Amino acid sequence: MGILDGKNILVTGVLTDSSIAFHVARLAQEQGANVVLSSFGRTTSITKRIASRLPQEVPIVQLDVTNKEDLENLAGEISQHVPYLDGVLHSIAYAPEAALGGNFLNTEWDDVKVALEISAFSLKSLGMACLPLMEERGGQLLGLDFDATVTWPFYDWMGVSKAALESTCRYLARDLGPKKVRVNLIAAGPIYTTAAKGIPGFDQFGPMWERRAPIGWDTSDPVPTAKACVAMFSDWFPATTGEIIHVDGGVHSQGGP
Repeated sequence: MGILDGKNILVTGVLTDSSIAFHVARLAQEQGANVVLSSFGRTTSITKRIASRLPQEVPIVQLDVTNKEDLENLAGEISQHVPYLDGVLHSIAYAPEAALGGNFLNTEWDDVKVALEISAFSLKSLGMACLPLMEERGGQLLGLDFDATVTWPFYDWMGVSKAALESTCRYLARDLGPKKVRVNLIAAGPIYTTAAKGIPGFDQFGPMWERRAPIGWDTSDPVPTAKACVAMFSDWFPATTGEIIHVDGGVHSQGGP
């Protein structure tokens, strides 16, 4: 018996087997869930290859969160594999290079709006696209966050996007709560995934985080964060919504350099 026995979970963002999303999918399967993945375009072949490393075969549905047609078709595509959803993992974030790396004052709106749409607004887009499959039984819309209460070196407009993601979570919790959908975020410490490597200067986070975390922090280990996600998809948090759960070794609670 697993804590997700019989549950159906959609996981976005599986591109490498070192990612949080991959380990959420793996652990969800191990805990009894039926998992569906999403991907799009040229990344679909990558997702298929990585998905073959999961304990069980999974279907992959088409989803570009900036594509209106994909969003409109998503519930129908998913329902070909599972009749409803109990949980959705939003593991989606992107900012153009010009919006990162210390270029905050010079970033143009065209680059900022890409970061905001893909990294923040897409939580609302994904939640609404999946709502028909969750509102009858209830469900959990869960996003991956990085603490946006302070500034971080080099993070720039992605940091602003994460702040927007956190606010979006709260408003979605308000409006989707009556529809039986809980909305929460997991704020993880830095993990050296492929996405993280695309952020200039991100490798400087690791030593600082390991030094400040009261219980330590392993930048190569996505499993603690994935476990928190799986726990949130279970029946053990039925009254939690609009929340940001920190899985960061405790760094968010510490002051000083």
